[in-house]
Amino acid sequence: MIYSRNAFSTTADVPTVCVEHLEGAPLSFMTTTAALRMQTLTEPAAVVPTTTRTIKQFDRIRLPGAPWRYAITSNGGNILVDGVPDLSWRIDIDAKVRAGGATLSEVSKELHTRIDDSWVTKFRVADHLFCYLVVKPKAVPEGFLAEWDDWCRPRGWSASQQGRKIYTMPVAVCKSRAVAEVRKRLWENRELADEARTLAAGDGALDAEMLRAADSAIRPRHGELEQLNWTHPNLTVTRATGILAGEEIINWFIKAAPTPSE
Repeated sequence: MIYSRNAFSTTADVPTVCVEHLEGAPLSFMTTTAALRMQTLTEPAAVVPTTTRTIKQFDRIRLPGAPWRYAITSNGGNILVDGVPDLSWRIDIDAKVRAGGATLSEVSKELHTRIDDSWVTKFRVADHLFCYLVVKPKAVPEGFLAEWDDWCRPRGWSASQQGRKIYTMPVAVCKSRAVAEVRKRLWENRELADEARTLAAGDGALDAEMLRAADSAIRPRHGELEQLNWTHPNLTVTRATGILAGEEIINWFIKAAPTPSE
């Protein structure tokens, strides 16, 4: 629901607010309307920001409605409780990754043999959990992603691309598992009613399982899932694209969430 200047196009009369800075420079934005409405969303619902970003990358964001009791980062590899990583969750995730197949070191070593500087601008390891490439999309060799995913799958990993980034992720690290864990904790703490519904939004292949597991979900009419024409019986697709789709998603959440009296 936040977008860089390069990632969205909108008319000049749509006001925006910066919600992320990098090294002092503005980086990511929401429409002003979306920011104001997001503040109201925390009243009827337990909002849990959920992202593939690392902890450090997530901490750069200043979303309206914060602070958050729970947040999920690193594609589900970390659960933050009042901003602090939950060590018991991370220990369990690390054990599942080890049991699932290849190690991060093994995967990274193999990936390095398949890439070069002609189309890869950065190689990053994220929170000691997974790795990703920043690439020149038009220069990525034909068939690379499918071939790399074919190597990863038998070893307990997968590969997917979102824009300029190609992610290599352990199967054990996924957002839907972390969301289910947070929901369980909220229910055990009596912060959620038994009949509370889970609502989710996302635009990339790494979001698909989370969207599928939700009671209702929404995705924008752009991004990786749009390119894949991904759909599901519980899914709504926005009418708008770009930053205005982010605004539409927040409106959808507000409409779908229960009112405080319900």
